[in-house]
Formats: sequence, structure tokens, C-alpha cells
Amino acid sequence: MAVFAYTAKTADGKKVESVIRASDKGAAQAELKKKNLSVSSLTEQKNVKTRSLFGPPRPHVKTKDIAVMTRQLSTMISAGIPLLESMEILHEQVSDPGFKLALDKIIERVRSGSDFSTALGEHPRLFTKIYVNMIKAGEASGQLDVILQRLADYMESVEELKREIKAAMTYPVISLVLILSITIGLVVGIVPKFQTIFLQMEMKELPLPTEILLKISDALRDQYLVVISVAIVLAIGFVLYIRTKFGMRQWHWFMLHAPVFGPLFRKVAISRFSRTFATLIQSGVPMLGALDIVAATAGNLLVEEAVLKAKDAVTKGETLGEPLTATRVFPPMVTRMISIGEKTGALEKLLMKIAEFYDQEVRATVKALTSLIEPLLIATMGFIVGFIVLSIFLPIIKIQQTLAK
Repeated sequence: MAVFAYTAKTADGKKVESVIRASDKGAAQAELKKKNLSVSSLTEQKNVKTRSLFGPPRPHVKTKDIAVMTRQLSTMISAGIPLLESMEILHEQVSDPGFKLALDKIIERVRSGSDFSTALGEHPRLFTKIYVNMIKAGEASGQLDVILQRLADYMESVEELKREIKAAMTYPVISLVLILSITIGLVVGIVPKFQTIFLQMEMKELPLPTEILLKISDALRDQYLVVISVAIVLAIGFVLYIRTKFGMRQWHWFMLHAPVFGPLFRKVAISRFSRTFATLIQSGVPMLGALDIVAATAGNLLVEEAVLKAKDAVTKGETLGEPLTATRVFPPMVTRMISIGEKTGALEKLLMKIAEFYDQEVRATVKALTSLIEPLLIATMGFIVGFIVLSIFLPIIKIQQTLAK
């Protein structure tokens, strides 16, 4: 399919500039004529790259880009521009070849009579289950522009929280890498020089800390390939273990109950659950379908299992709050507010309140962890350097004592 840029006039004389996709120029002119447009210029756009050297290009699009596109699409539809024409305009604004090709396929499916949600569902890497199901609800209710606006708000809120957590964790991660680099530099570069001095002085008995440090130094210098191989094997083994159902469950349990970061992971999981569930219910997605989607996008196996158990209970005619309380994954405040929301008919509003509350809790926890991690890193660095200095100076002190005698 080719892309044509056109300039035309409507029946009442208004000038229109946009793009249209068609098999050839004649088909484009016929399509514009059906829209009662008088075409003054029609030019094919030939600078659209849809293939790469190794086949069709893969889309490289961030969530924030999808959110921006969603908000733009909502604005155009609320302004009265048809969905197909709105998608064609967005298609021309996209720079990523893979994303452009995906939008091209979506446009063709919609043009051939397919539902917008069905066309989006054929690209799960770009459009999540939440996205597709909310669009489906918007099509059914005739409020697609409103649903798109909610989707954009939801995606931007989730991305903002992720961005804040990443920004807060950048300093500790960089500090930890520097600490490890400095430690390896000292052990590999400085310690061997002192080892040579100790050997020249024929010191047969070295203090225990010195023996430990010298063995670590020898291992890193002489058997570094073994050390690296063991580290790689352990890393691969860990990844394979957590890919199993049992291993993943154990790992996710640890994440929720870890001494320092556990509360943060739990609050993030509850915030994601509440915001996703509230957004889906507000958009008209049925509760059972919404619970399925929330479970699939929970990001934690324990939370997923808790939501699915609650869904089974709801299917049997029970309320949502009681089975969630029985799982002991969600705090009492959350389950009580959900129970109140069910009784008062304001479940989505209370869920959104929970999400906002836990978003603030996550931000506060991240700030507290950042202020706590800094002195911990300094203490760790001090301990490592102190151990190295002590290990080196203990033999020297011993030599001085021997000479003094």
C-alpha cells in the first residue's frame, strides 16, 4: 500500500490537507471522491521505509510514545476526525520503521472492516491486553475518545512512577559499581606488591585477615577465568531457576518479604493492581474480564494467584473483598476499601484512591531508601577499605615488633 499526501476542498469550500493510503493513485482519487472532496493535489510519499536488510523491521517504541500517540488519537476523534483518517495522520508522524509497518497493518485491517481492537490485538508486543480490552469497551460504548484519554492517563501515570523509581535507584547502583571496581583494583593492583614484600622478608606466618586477602588476590589474578565462569554459571542457573513456576514463586515471595526492598515491591504491586483494575472498570470492562487482565499484568506471581482466587470466588457469587483478605497478600486497608466500594457502588473510585495513596507511599519509600542506602554504601566502602588496610598493616606491625625485640 502506498501513502499519498493530498490537498482538497470540502463541499462547503474548506481547505483540507492530510494523507491517505491506497494501492495506487487512481484508488486514492476514488476514495477521496467518495468523501466528497475536490482534490487539487495528490502526491505519493516515497520516503517510507517498511523493510530492513533482514526482513520487516521490528518496532522499537517506548511506552511513553504509545501514550503520546493514544492522547493524540483521542484528541482527533473527539474533534470529529474519523478513526481511519486519524490513524493515517499518526502513521505519517511516526519515525520508527517497525512501528510504521505495524500501524500500516492496523490501518489496512480497519479499512477492510475489522474492529479497531481486533486489529490492535494482532500486535501484542505494542498493545497490551489492558490496551486492547479498553479499546474494545470503548467501541462497544461509543466512547472511544474518552477511553483513549483514560488509557493515556493510565500509561503516563505508570511510566512516571517507573521513572521516579529508576531515577532514585541510579545513584545507589552507580555507587555500588564504583565500590566493586575500586575494591577489585586494590586487590588486583596494590595487594600483590605487598605480597612480594612479605615473601622477600620470608614471613612464614601471616595474620588470618592477611591470608584471606592474599588468597582472594591470587584467585582474582591467577584464576580469573574460573571466577568469571563460576559467576556466569551461577547467573544462568539463577535465571533458569526463577523461570520455573516453583522458582518464580519463591523469588516473588522473597521480593515481597525482603527486609529493605520488600515494602517497596509490595506497594508498587498494590498500586499497579489498584490503578489497572480501576481503569478497566471505569472503561466498562466486565469485572471477571478485568480480574483476568489484572492477574496477567500483576508482575508478581503471588499477586496473580491472589487475584485469580478472588475471581473464582466472585464467579461463585461471593464478594471480592473477602477472598482478597483470605490471601493475606493485600493489606487490610486495601481489602476493606474494596469491600466498601462494592457495597456503595463506588468500587472504581475507591480503587483509584488506593492507587493514588500507594503511589505517594512508593515515592516516600523510595526517598527513605535513598537516604538510607547512601550511609550503608559509605559504611560498606569503609569496611572493605578498612579490611584491606588492616590486612596489609598487620604483618608490618608484626615486623616492627620483631625488630624492636
